[in-house]
Amino acid sequence: MAKYFGTDGIRGEVGVSPITADFFLKLGWAVGSVLSEKGKSSVVIGKDTRVSGYLFESALEAGFLSAGVDVNLLGPMPTPAVAHLTKAYNASAGVVISASHNHFEDNGVKFFSSKGFKFNEECQHNIEEKFSEDMVSVGSQFIGKARRREQSVGRYIEFCKLSIDDYVDLSGLNIVIDCANGATYHIVEDVFSELGANITVINNDPDGFNINLNCGATDTDNLRDTVLQTGADMGIAFDGDGDRLIMIDSLGELVDGDETIFIIAKFWKQQGRLLKNTVVGTKMSNLGMRQALKSLEIKFIEADVGDRYVLEEMISSGATLGGEGSGHIICLDKCTTGDGIISALQVLEVISSTNKNLNQLKSEMQKFPQVMINIRTSEKLDLASHKELTKIRKHVEDDLGEDGRVLIRVSGTEPVVRVMVEGKDLALVQSSAEKLAATLR
Repeated sequence: MAKYFGTDGIRGEVGVSPITADFFLKLGWAVGSVLSEKGKSSVVIGKDTRVSGYLFESALEAGFLSAGVDVNLLGPMPTPAVAHLTKAYNASAGVVISASHNHFEDNGVKFFSSKGFKFNEECQHNIEEKFSEDMVSVGSQFIGKARRREQSVGRYIEFCKLSIDDYVDLSGLNIVIDCANGATYHIVEDVFSELGANITVINNDPDGFNINLNCGATDTDNLRDTVLQTGADMGIAFDGDGDRLIMIDSLGELVDGDETIFIIAKFWKQQGRLLKNTVVGTKMSNLGMRQALKSLEIKFIEADVGDRYVLEEMISSGATLGGEGSGHIICLDKCTTGDGIISALQVLEVISSTNKNLNQLKSEMQKFPQVMINIRTSEKLDLASHKELTKIRKHVEDDLGEDGRVLIRVSGTEPVVRVMVEGKDLALVQSSAEKLAATLR
């Protein structure tokens, strides 16, 4: 079992082990040592806008250099941009210093292979094995070199713009974009305005502390208010590292990842672009999306929760579209990880091609009410042997029938059990979730 790596890299509170400068120093050395076993190596390092990024960037850089690995510093850069630039610069690995949608008090790190995919479990295991060794620097003549890649932002902007067809015209669209005071703050204006859209950008003034603070994909109240006040056609929200997308339509209604995936999937099928006629989601994917895809004769594959598991199923099945309701959407024919900007552009291409607005497109799928209750626990629970829970769950599932479902799972990132119930009747869904939660408590 991994000691440091979780479902999405390493993450935690700054200053609390392992999110410390000395750990990141040795981490850089450990990763660099593993990479160097295959010969001379180089990495790219990007980060989001939280203040601790300065600290951990320097520590990782020193660790890599001491292992003889060359370092390309990208500065503030969305997670998917780092995945793309790892390939573009022919680097051995890509590194992102970020805690994604968390507030500034947290930070973490994610790694990408030379192909732009997140490190697999074998690679993570090899890195953790290195931690049992003493950190020893290479000789002075073999120390790595570092350089700043000043053209990286421009390269990623062009990559994003090329992700949709040339005929797409965004002129006449009024869009509000929320950057979450994160890593997309210096990118979105060029991407969307150069494609013709009239844009208003909010929360694009990071100060190291305001990342994800009352803004972005996890808090869309400010975006919704701005869309309604300005009469915009839609709002687009990214999270701190730019790999999530949540949208707001012109009526102020939220459009989540499941609805976005459906919009893209339907259009791609009509265009003959939905490879294997398949979409990959997770156990949390809304029942309404599953039924809507089924009505279009699109196959749905359920993966474990987490974008890495979605990607594994996509590669295994040959699918090119997948993601989560939280807004992680992977368009595998365009990028190797969730990319908020790329995903938003796919939706805008649908709007441009169909002359339908976002609310109309969203309404073609009827999302089922879903209630989630998190139960904090001090110890790992064996849900399968919880007899009372099994009995109550059977009653709940009988009440819901075929138009509802129950999912109870232990979180992989927090000490909580997540109880999720969904169905057509909100009152029944709410009461059912509360019954199950009360039984666990």
